[in-house]
Amino acid sequence: MDEKDLQAEDSSNYSASAESIDVYTLHEAHAGRLVVDPEEARIEFGEKLASRLKLSKDGTKVLWPQPHDSDLDPQNWSDYRKNMQLLIITLAAFTPDFNSGIGIASIFRLAAQYNTTTGEINDLTSNWSIFLLGWGGIAAVMLMRRYGRLPVLFWSQLLAVGFMVGCTFAPTLQSFAAFRCLTAFFGTCPQVTGLYVVTDLFPFHLQARKLNLWTFGFILSPFLSPFAFGFLVARTTWRWAYGIGTIFNAMILVLIALFMEETMYDRHLKTPPAPPYTGLKYRIYTLIGVTGAKLAKYRTPLYEVVLSPFKVAWRPHLLMALFYEALLFGFSIGINVTFAVFLGLPQTMGGYGFGQFAIAGCYATPIISVIIGESIGRYVNDWLANFLIKRNHGVFEAEMRLWMCYLALPLYICGFVVIGAAFEKHLSIGAIIMGWGIAECAVMMTTVAIYAYCNDCFPKHQGEISALINLARTLGGFAVAFFQVPWATKHGAIQTFGVEAAIVAGLFVFLIPLLQIKGRSLREKYSL
Repeated sequence: MDEKDLQAEDSSNYSASAESIDVYTLHEAHAGRLVVDPEEARIEFGEKLASRLKLSKDGTKVLWPQPHDSDLDPQNWSDYRKNMQLLIITLAAFTPDFNSGIGIASIFRLAAQYNTTTGEINDLTSNWSIFLLGWGGIAAVMLMRRYGRLPVLFWSQLLAVGFMVGCTFAPTLQSFAAFRCLTAFFGTCPQVTGLYVVTDLFPFHLQARKLNLWTFGFILSPFLSPFAFGFLVARTTWRWAYGIGTIFNAMILVLIALFMEETMYDRHLKTPPAPPYTGLKYRIYTLIGVTGAKLAKYRTPLYEVVLSPFKVAWRPHLLMALFYEALLFGFSIGINVTFAVFLGLPQTMGGYGFGQFAIAGCYATPIISVIIGESIGRYVNDWLANFLIKRNHGVFEAEMRLWMCYLALPLYICGFVVIGAAFEKHLSIGAIIMGWGIAECAVMMTTVAIYAYCNDCFPKHQGEISALINLARTLGGFAVAFFQVPWATKHGAIQTFGVEAAIVAGLFVFLIPLLQIKGRSLREKYSL
């Protein structure tokens, strides 16, 4: 039976039961496949069911998920209200890696303060805090599915601010490392909440563009703090850097407390329950979690929430995407952590012998490249999706997202090879800047594509997907800083960065085309 026969059979089935079909969860029925064109919807679903589907304002796209006829559904909020939530969660997602990057700017002063080496500072504080960024996201998602997005976000960020205060005044290296790791574990919550918020607020055809903005926040953040605080630490103590970082975190916490709203809406219920409170009482009770606790009885049971990440994690098409993203993003984290060490080493030891000011200035490079990557991704993702949907007779398939990886890979290879050659041959700082900038642009483009692909494949598990990608990219980068500098010192930077680029290229060749060829059958067999 060919695809047209299947569509005809589906159409007759939909037509026969059009009144009984729940259009609010229809997008979850065929994970990763959505009928976007209204004319195709009439062919595939039948006239009765298609007439019930709401369309975009211009009438050219079917809205997925279908919004309820209620002002409580975040899909029905005004554009201003939606974009305000996106702005706050993007700023909040900015903070975890921003906090981690403060340690990079302070690495030489921390080593002097605690009478140790920069290598030990990296190994004991930077690497382990990166490691815990991933696991904190898994814990946060378990709570968010049960009690809502807002209370988990608020309490996690409140704890993160407290631990940042501990980092600022830590008297010993051991206490500093403990506070820094706890800050990472609790502070990572916005880096997994963002995917929930985007899918809660925006229909499918806008999600890639909004994901592009959210990922822009957390990819940019680890570079901005070394850039800004590198100049500060060169003039004064590292404690001022952490103090200002604490103030910034507190400002984001205030924004969350005053303006962030609960975006979770129980659309799987035929009649989603109304909030048990109104007015200021509702605002306070929702923020601290009382409302979420009251509504938890309508939501996924606690045992299922705990097991859900593990049920999702082993799916073959997800594992392939996670493995690719883990190494691609992980090697870029490794550059960020070790870059200051490479540039600060004396020339007699193979480094550039740069001072604090010069190192800080170099961190402007990835900031600009991430901005360029965001600009490219914003338009290219939409163009690719629209072009491929039109070619596929108005039907979207999740694997369409992966074409962006083809554009990004040559940039990634070029960037890493140039970085390696620049360090080994002691080329001008311009070569390092160009290589790093090109590589980070590619990371931005690929990460958005992977987030969008995995989200489309598992429409009922956005939180778990976000947490697992966050875990993959942090585990990928966790180990790199341990071996990158010794490897480059012993065998040359061009071998180090060249091999890393070759690994990513090899994974691309084996995984991405396979996902595009077999992805549909894997989704039909393994998606939840």
